[in-house]
Amino acid sequence: MLTCAFVLLTGGAVGFILWFERKPEISKWQWADRPAVIHPDYTGTVIAPNIAPLNFLVQEQGKYYYVKIHSEQGLPIEVFSRKGKIIIPENSWRKLLSSNRGQTLYFDVFVQMSDDRWLRFENITNSISVDNIDGYVVYRKIYPVHNIWKKIGIYQRSLHDFRERLILKNENFKRGCLNCHTFCNNSRDKMLLSIRSSKYGSSVLLGEGELISKVGTKMGYSSWHPSARLIVYSVNKVRQFFHSPDNEVRDVLDLDSLLAYYLLEDKVIRTAPALSQKQRLETYPAWSPDGNYLYFCSADMLWSDQNKLPPPDYDKVRYDLVRISYDLDNDRWGQLETVLSSNNTGRSVLEPRISPDGRWLLFCMCDYGCFPVYQQSSDLYLMDLETAQTTKEYKYRRLDINSNQSESWHSWSSNSRWIVFSSKRDYGVFTRLYISYIDQAGRVYKPILLPQKDPTSYDRCLQTYNTAEFLTQPVRHTGEKLAQVVRAPQQIAVDMPITMATPQAPGQPAAVPWLTERE
Repeated sequence: MLTCAFVLLTGGAVGFILWFERKPEISKWQWADRPAVIHPDYTGTVIAPNIAPLNFLVQEQGKYYYVKIHSEQGLPIEVFSRKGKIIIPENSWRKLLSSNRGQTLYFDVFVQMSDDRWLRFENITNSISVDNIDGYVVYRKIYPVHNIWKKIGIYQRSLHDFRERLILKNENFKRGCLNCHTFCNNSRDKMLLSIRSSKYGSSVLLGEGELISKVGTKMGYSSWHPSARLIVYSVNKVRQFFHSPDNEVRDVLDLDSLLAYYLLEDKVIRTAPALSQKQRLETYPAWSPDGNYLYFCSADMLWSDQNKLPPPDYDKVRYDLVRISYDLDNDRWGQLETVLSSNNTGRSVLEPRISPDGRWLLFCMCDYGCFPVYQQSSDLYLMDLETAQTTKEYKYRRLDINSNQSESWHSWSSNSRWIVFSSKRDYGVFTRLYISYIDQAGRVYKPILLPQKDPTSYDRCLQTYNTAEFLTQPVRHTGEKLAQVVRAPQQIAVDMPITMATPQAPGQPAAVPWLTERE
């Protein structure tokens, strides 16, 4: 049977293309008593009804491959391949998933052997969720070099298809550093992007609707208040050093850190005593969705000499998870509370992120320190905040989706049903983005690798994906428009008074260039 395709050309002309690949006859086949091995592993989980096609490679020996994709409603999709790459037609995929929300999706895999026999493998099944996933995810791609960088880019990817669009690359401003990007309530209307450049200084790009401006300060890990009236951020004295015997030779620590906040209307920076204690290290702020509490991580500073690297007992630093109430109208902070103590966990608690519905707190824990992506021990944990309000106990559990490699840098979709996180489970060095469904009871399902049009593309990719954030709409400002703001001398001038910095330990010089200069 010949397959032909008709193509509608511009100008109203109609043409056609014939290709002479004969559909194989599969009237007879033998059962294989197992599912086929496919890569990526898109099996036995829950997928979004509006996700891009889950293209995959059939990792079975054969000379011809046939996959039938079907569910309860609609026409099945048939894909034939000589190399084992199963590239699913996007329009047919969208129609099939949209018609079968809440149903099971089947992949029937057939492989023709060298002796012309056909093997049919056990069905691969996935559940199609009724809950959509946000339309976009924004992430940074960077080569995993040790102490220099050359190419860094912030990208946005459509989750409905495979379109990736560059937001900003560091080549636009003399190869400076692009780091933390933050959005308010999964919306493109409020955007924050931090810049560090030896030529153009350290600043923050602030997107507010159609307006993009530059704020003349350096911000680390940031969190928008849900009202969009202020941003809490960390100021970190970050240093990298190296191990010799470990699998991961890199390590990162904060020699000093604090939290500050920027009030957008007043264009001022402030802090509070509970956010900047002189013998504590504060980092990773995260607002509760109602804006009444700020959660963050805090640890004892175990050294007085901030010039020694690594300092003594660096591997004994463990962060607590704490929170503090906040009165927005009066700009008044409450009393600090410990949510989860490292004395009880025996581990360092990091990167708290609360679901938009306010129920779930997702965080990671590792053996020590503040940089889980470099620690193989880092795992994801979940806490039920709704139950904690009743029991007054902050109980948590380790998620089954963890691997034996580092998991970190996680965020929530706007409907609280999907999480995206970075994992090194595939290669041990390169982080990749994984997506998991979480149901109303808090069950988190097997993660899927962010789909690509070519299912083997990750095998050739030498960049890491990290700091992923879900967005409901594409970013407004991209490319040269942002670069022009970085390079321009105009900026919103703000002061970080010396009293805002973490006070120096006794006998140490009062030097704070790290508050504003490139690290």
